[in-house]
Amino acid sequence: MKILYGIQGTGHGHISRAREILPILSEKAEIDVLLSGYNCTMNLEDITVIQKRGISLTYDSEGSVSYLKTAFNLKPVTFIRDIHALDVKQYDLVISDFEPVTAWAAHQKSVFSIALSHQASFLSTEAPRPSKKSLVGEQILRHFAPCRKPVGFHFKRYDSFILPPIIRRDVRSLITKKSNHVTVYLPAFDPQFLAKKFSQIPEVEWHVFSPDCKESYAEKNVLIRPVGNLPFLDSMKSSFGVITGAGFETCAEAMFLGKKLLTIPISNQYEQYCNAAALQKMRVHTARNIDDAFVELAKDWIKNTNPIQLEEIADTSKLVDMLIQLAKNHEGHFSSEHLLEVQDANAYETVAEITA
Repeated sequence: MKILYGIQGTGHGHISRAREILPILSEKAEIDVLLSGYNCTMNLEDITVIQKRGISLTYDSEGSVSYLKTAFNLKPVTFIRDIHALDVKQYDLVISDFEPVTAWAAHQKSVFSIALSHQASFLSTEAPRPSKKSLVGEQILRHFAPCRKPVGFHFKRYDSFILPPIIRRDVRSLITKKSNHVTVYLPAFDPQFLAKKFSQIPEVEWHVFSPDCKESYAEKNVLIRPVGNLPFLDSMKSSFGVITGAGFETCAEAMFLGKKLLTIPISNQYEQYCNAAALQKMRVHTARNIDDAFVELAKDWIKNTNPIQLEEIADTSKLVDMLIQLAKNHEGHFSSEHLLEVQDANAYETVAEITA
């Protein structure tokens, strides 16, 4: 069996998930990997990938999603050319972790495809949404990377095709303890701005990881550190709490480790608003911004909240078996009008049965 695995390179979650799935999947099938995203800052180390420009969200100077800048950075001719040039007919299955080139190539050429991503969970109306829905955000989640069958990941099994989070081995293997510090990852904010806010709570130490920091330095009780996987995990495993955006993977990892969590969704990032809505239902504290009231909110969070644990995590080996079985059950190609269908009870039952 031959599989094309497409990965959205923007954000660490898609690549982290692929690092867990690909070694097991490679034992059962021949795998080609395509990575896209013109602002991709991560890689798969020793895995050879097909690199494409793809489509990425663009942020403004304040860390908010800018739809205008996103549209300006689009290269539609390049995107369409990449779709047409990709020979997906040679594959038995195309898997897309919110990666648009592989998804649209499979759609155009009628090749069986699976959406395997957190974003796929939002194809269910049962997945939590904020009180004010975004029509643009909903359309992006539904049509950015269309596939024949969705397999989504979320904090809970909100629907029969939604699985709990995949937690990477680096996190599962951590031995946790509780020290007197909070781990902070809010890349949309200037680290000096964060230091001024957190230094107003001197009874706690703060480890702030920032992409704008090149060398570690301290501002009173606030340690500003460069972003790095191992230093971040080392800080998080010994913290008593984590403050971060409402990105799916970091929030899931913090809850898995038993850390109290405070989230601040990135402005105009609809997926994070949806995640924040789900977290609020789980009694996780969220804030809309770091404003004048934030210091008191953070103090209350420190004193009066408890960690919220994940109910379960996904079994990656069973997930891979399910993917192989779905591909075997749907050998051959499909007419293009069927490829955007997402309501397929048999596929959802397979997910529920295999991963229960």
